[in-house]
Amino acid sequence: MKPYIDEVIGMAWSDKVSFEEIKKKTGLNEKEVISVMRKNLKKRSFILWRKRVRGRLSKHRKRTKNKYGF
Repeated sequence: MKPYIDEVIGMAWSDKVSFEEIKKKTGLNEKEVISVMRKNLKKRSFILWRKRVRGRLSKHRKRTKNKYGF
């Protein structure tokens, strides 16, 4: 179970991997990824991660497609 969690955390930290891609690879939706991050990161690390990904277009593929018309 631990390697799976490490993989999810690695994908979530990456700017190049969107939540939609994480869902395709792991089956976890955005809320579930946030829950994994909350449970497995230190409180301060989780807060920093949330600030980074909140509103970041690269983490939300659907928003990127709509904004740029792809």
